[in-house]
Amino acid sequence: MKSDQQPLERRVLLRLALGVGAATAVHLIAADPAATPVRPGGAPPAGAAGPPPPTRANPSSYRLQPMTAHAPPRFRRAAPPVRTRPLEELPDLGRSMVLSFDDGPDPRYTPGILATLREHRVRAMFFVCGEMAVDNQDLLREMADDGHVVANHSWSHPLIPGLSRAGIRDELSRTSDIIERTLGEAPLWYRAPYGAWNRNSFEIGAALGMEPLAWTVDTLDWTEPGTGTIVRRVLDGAAPGVVVLSHDAGGDRSQSVAALRRYLPELLADGYRITVPFRG
Repeated sequence: MKSDQQPLERRVLLRLALGVGAATAVHLIAADPAATPVRPGGAPPAGAAGPPPPTRANPSSYRLQPMTAHAPPRFRRAAPPVRTRPLEELPDLGRSMVLSFDDGPDPRYTPGILATLREHRVRAMFFVCGEMAVDNQDLLREMADDGHVVANHSWSHPLIPGLSRAGIRDELSRTSDIIERTLGEAPLWYRAPYGAWNRNSFEIGAALGMEPLAWTVDTLDWTEPGTGTIVRRVLDGAAPGVVVLSHDAGGDRSQSVAALRRYLPELLADGYRITVPFRG
């Protein structure tokens, strides 16, 4: 979602999302065994210079399983199932949690979040909007270089149930396309804007090779409730397998950046491992 756009009335939309229900436990999804980001030489990534991405005049022709279309069957990743509910927490993680950030990347706030995660040598998930990613591909590369999971949050942050199947496919496939063209690999996870899912989105997401991930703890940081309130919500909600929702774009996210600096060391001191999921 462009940072200067005002979101729809999110309280109403979040109520709609509550109809989705609880997550299913899936044992093929677990914590990433690598505990820390990997960056060769420990140096910060170089800025990605180059011409701006081409303007897309037509809907994306993003291919299903584009990186493995001609690979031997044993090397192809199995397509995920078509779910009826998104995952809201991740089982079998031990004393681990997942931090996730939506709507970016935004050059005003994402770098501060990346710097804090790097300082504490932990990984997170970034659910990016295509219209933000296309203008900030250097930040996508920085996320990947630090070992974070770059995931799909649609192109323009629409209310998914209001779109046709073709519209949903365009929103998801265009975003997967820019992620793959930038990083060389298509995303394996997606999150519906506002947490508003429907059957079409589950089917199309699975066809594009992605698992749907919601969240367990909502910081409600988009309401700008104050840094202390965001910190308290994360710490009060901390528990094994929890997925925390925050934002790095879509408005003034300075409180979100400041809150991360406070709650992350407290979580680590309390014995939590901050991790990201991988799919087996």
